[in-house]
Amino acid sequence: MAIKDKDKKLFVFSLTNYNAELKLLLTTLLLLCSLATLLQFIPSPFTISASDLRFCITRLSQTPPQQPSSILHEKLNSDQTIKRFFNPFGSSSYNFITMGAYRGGLNTFSIVGLSSKPLHLYAKPTYECQWIPSTKNFSSKPITTIGYKILPDWGYGRVYTVVVVNCTFNDTVINGDNNGGKLVLFASTSGGGDRNFNVTDKMEVLVEKNGDLDHTLFVSKPKFEFLYCGSSLYGNLNPQRVREWIAYHVRLFGENSHFVIHDAGGVHEKVLEVLKPWIELGYVTLQDIRDQERFDGYYHNQFLVVNDCLLRYKFMAKWMFFFDVDEYIYVPPKSTIKTVLHSLSEYSQFTIEQMPMSSKICLSDDYGKTYRKWGFEKLVYRDAIKGIRRDRKYAVQPRNLYATGVHMSENLDGKTTHKTEGRIKYFHYHGTIAQRKETCKLLVNSTNVNYEKTPYVLDTTLRDIAAVIKKFELKMIGSRLQNTTQ
Repeated sequence: MAIKDKDKKLFVFSLTNYNAELKLLLTTLLLLCSLATLLQFIPSPFTISASDLRFCITRLSQTPPQQPSSILHEKLNSDQTIKRFFNPFGSSSYNFITMGAYRGGLNTFSIVGLSSKPLHLYAKPTYECQWIPSTKNFSSKPITTIGYKILPDWGYGRVYTVVVVNCTFNDTVINGDNNGGKLVLFASTSGGGDRNFNVTDKMEVLVEKNGDLDHTLFVSKPKFEFLYCGSSLYGNLNPQRVREWIAYHVRLFGENSHFVIHDAGGVHEKVLEVLKPWIELGYVTLQDIRDQERFDGYYHNQFLVVNDCLLRYKFMAKWMFFFDVDEYIYVPPKSTIKTVLHSLSEYSQFTIEQMPMSSKICLSDDYGKTYRKWGFEKLVYRDAIKGIRRDRKYAVQPRNLYATGVHMSENLDGKTTHKTEGRIKYFHYHGTIAQRKETCKLLVNSTNVNYEKTPYVLDTTLRDIAAVIKKFELKMIGSRLQNTTQ
């Protein structure tokens, strides 16, 4: 009897000991059953596939281990050598920063973004693209292709460099049934940064909804004849100079044109007032890209911006122009921009000769009236130095380009010509766009002048048409900008 009482006590003691473990086990089973029930009601787009699980497991296996609370710097080996340790913390730059992803055709896409410059200089990062159809059936499985990378900023990048990833899926028409889907980019460091780890980042870069794809877009006539892709605007810009520039170029390019302006901090309230009339008329699109300042790229990420503009509007324009808001495109009086570009239609790209103008020398005839004159009306002296190479700007037929630069593109199909003298040129008023005070520093009455060790000649080409531009502005938007100041 004593033995049985002892066994009974032992049994009760054991149950008491395992009580906590039993509660934990039962709670876990309850949660798993609840989760299994809930998964039945989740829509199919949210299902977890085997590939998703493999990706998660892969990422976990590639993630560097967490550092212990006590960092080990060195230890003495049994052979009396000193073993040194390297302990990494944080990350100096991102693997990939997307700005945009666009179709380049029925079976091809382009993704534009920033990536770590040291990663591309000292390693070989790779890219893979995957299209995941919205329709879930046997014939609509995800497909993948190797991404071809283009580095269009010619090494000008800083912490970040510009990367354009081209994803071409052989001869397959992507989203041919127009049921929608999404494009996923896998960006792998391939040992860059830390050779012990090949980290792959997965990002959803483009989503097409049911009915989004217009199959005729890639072969139909473009919406605009001329489209301007502006570089990043930053700093304390002069509203009057912006006013003059936009009025001049809307008249030059005509009613079938459009201007894409990128605000990197330069479109303050007064500049916005100048652009608003043209936005309302449908000539201007203003994009706020101020967040790009977070990422240290070349010149307010100028190369990133022009590539995004190229790829975004690639099929919307016959001709695309790249130049700045202190530069004025000009064609001779007996021609028009249409006739000039028609004569260059056999080329995918042509460059434009620069006419550098002084930003300080004005005519003495304008004494006391310079503040009333428009910038290109009063700055009439051109740099006459010969035999030096000057920057050129350019125009392209965008459907023939894969990526672009600031002064020209090296990634295109077709021919390029630089022999455009006499047909088209641009006047460059360097520094005037950010000058808020009176620009005229020297008033002269001569056809030739030497100033600051530079020879200048009188050139009134744009001054002679200033009245025509002012009249055009008045006709288009009325007098609402007449009180614009510098």
